Amino acid sequence: MQLKSESNIRAISSTQWNSLSGTEFPFSEHAFLEALEESACVGEDSGWKPCHLVLWEDQKLQGALCLYEKNNGYGEYIFDWGWAKAYEQHGLNYYPKLVSAIPFTPATGAKLLVHPKADINNVRKKLMEGALKSMRDRQCTSLHFLFIKAEELPAFTAMGFLIRHSFQFHWRNNNYRDFADFLKTLKGKRRKEIIRERKKIVDQRIYVEVLEGEAILVKHIQQMFLFYISTTNKKWGQAYLSEEFFQRIYKSMRKSIVLILAYAQGECVAGTINFKRGNCLYGRYWGCNRNYRNLHFELCYYQPLEYAIRHGIGLFEAGAQGEHKIQRGFLPEITYSAHWLEHKGFHNSVAKFIEEEKTAISRGLKEFSPHSPYRKSAPFPGNDESS
Repeated sequence: MQLKSESNIRAISSTQWNSLSGTEFPFSEHAFLEALEESACVGEDSGWKPCHLVLWEDQKLQGALCLYEKNNGYGEYIFDWGWAKAYEQHGLNYYPKLVSAIPFTPATGAKLLVHPKADINNVRKKLMEGALKSMRDRQCTSLHFLFIKAEELPAFTAMGFLIRHSFQFHWRNNNYRDFADFLKTLKGKRRKEIIRERKKIVDQRIYVEVLEGEAILVKHIQQMFLFYISTTNKKWGQAYLSEEFFQRIYKSMRKSIVLILAYAQGECVAGTINFKRGNCLYGRYWGCNRNYRNLHFELCYYQPLEYAIRHGIGLFEAGAQGEHKIQRGFLPEITYSAHWLEHKGFHNSVAKFIEEEKTAISRGLKEFSPHSPYRKSAPFPGNDESS
């Protein structure tokens, strides 16, 4: 087997790349990564310099790893600013570092991509060994795998990576017949709140349209970009994604997009873009050109939940943060990341911090249980203490 580093995803054919088992996750699809690179959303200027690893055998792709050399901590959503500050206080540079993640995308998916006919354990091991070698060759301080799948954890622990816990709020489809069936599972107060919030949309004479596939037109994606910019201007002050990126995913990934738009008096006033693949729906970008009561909840939560129920989709990830999701049927789930710090002293210090952080998160989730929005308490998928 031969391991190579590629600075451009176009060096690998989309057919070969998408043959890997991990690409059931829409954001590790060749088209998504290519759109980020070709629109210059990632690259030297953004602090996300691609250096993807690919493993070949007899001209057949056996495995791959999305990898970036980074000179900042932006767009990752697993925060290590404190680690960088500790390095600085000791007169050391924390950057550059290597990160395996989908830029600007806090969603869980396989990071060690393996061809379904390959030896999964062997390929995973070679990819991690190659990433560690790349870290040292590039004189990076550390290597980080963000939002990894639970089934990948044994491979990382066997290699000596530190496993960090975080959490997000996800929604699980319990084979609901329709949205009303879902509402029946909620406590009375929560159920009434959702009904009241949805009624406000009707009272404001707002019409909602769900578009996918060929029904999505160029004008819709252009409008969605403007909504995205309006949100970044209000909240972050920095737009990671460009209009060209939106145009590229429109052309190459339209079958994976679920676009939800809201209209008032004939004008498109808000929108959200979601991605679907297999049994999962992922909420990503949202925006609104004026304030309407509860419209964010309708477009970002209730409409996607209805869509997931209608299409038998089992999991809806609505993005990072947001405790307000709890009262709308979302439950906290553990998310995982794996970390390697080359400096032994800092490796040991971070290991201690991570264990303390795990304990705090576990305690917090247990304390949350009585506050579940559901009439019958449900276990938290992924909430375990095995790692």
